[in-house]
Amino acid sequence: MATITAQHVKELREQTGAGMMDCKAALNETKGDMEAAVDWLRAKGLAKAAKKAGRVAADGLIGVALKDKTGAVVEVNSETDFVARNDVFQATVREIAELALKAKGDVEKLSQAKVPSAKKSVADHLQELVGKIGENLTLRRTAMLSVPDGVVASYMHNSVAPDLGKIGVLVAVESTGDKAKLTEIGRQVAMHIAATNPLALTDKEIDPAVVARERAVFADQARQQGKGKPENVIEKMVEGRLQKFFKESVLLKQIFVIDGESTVEQAVKNAEKAAGAPIKITGFVRYALGEGIEKQTSDFAAEVAAAAAGN
Repeated sequence: MATITAQHVKELREQTGAGMMDCKAALNETKGDMEAAVDWLRAKGLAKAAKKAGRVAADGLIGVALKDKTGAVVEVNSETDFVARNDVFQATVREIAELALKAKGDVEKLSQAKVPSAKKSVADHLQELVGKIGENLTLRRTAMLSVPDGVVASYMHNSVAPDLGKIGVLVAVESTGDKAKLTEIGRQVAMHIAATNPLALTDKEIDPAVVARERAVFADQARQQGKGKPENVIEKMVEGRLQKFFKESVLLKQIFVIDGESTVEQAVKNAEKAAGAPIKITGFVRYALGEGIEKQTSDFAAEVAAAAAGN
């Protein structure tokens, strides 16, 4: 049997918001499986939310670049937020984002691209900056969107400089309509995505494994709440909850945060008149700085005591 530590209980509490004893019980029931423990708590209505991604723990910057009908986004990490305010680091991330327009989402290709100001590869330039800045710097990821006709719009949340910040979003808006109007609705949708973090553009694009997991949790909940009810009734309860999940998780079905009434799909449709042509959102990318990276924690007081003792 797996050993359940206080740290395991703490991590589960941070992910779910459930009580300490409930978290301990969930971990015991699931033999220490964190994901299964989250589902166990959700099924019993004890978890506030399931958070698959790790805590946002890395520093650095998200950068975006737009050109013609293409947009690119990059994440370059540093060890502290102090470096993110460094002019040299900001200029480097901006150059890397521009290079990402041609890398087409290939991080290895981007790492080998030549930085114009340094006349060396991104990888070599970052390594050189490590010595100058004094922190480890890494190119973590990149993505690109393009449209045959229309625009790629962007939005940067918690911006520290133009096109640099903590959450970067790209939205592909396909249309033959007025570019300024397309950029306007695209930016609004990007702002919505930054706020709501949808899982996918449509129902069909959500990972089947995620849907299966949600269905299993909903079925467990329905059987506990509907004891004695026929299986066909239970199934209807599950389908109802699954549809609610889609409305909350699928971009086009979400309530548009800009007006609080329309769905995103309806808002885009409403923008067609001003644009003068049909509009289709064909894709989006949302990068939040450090998402999914586990940050090492340390006992600062212990470190100071050790330093004082000469250890």
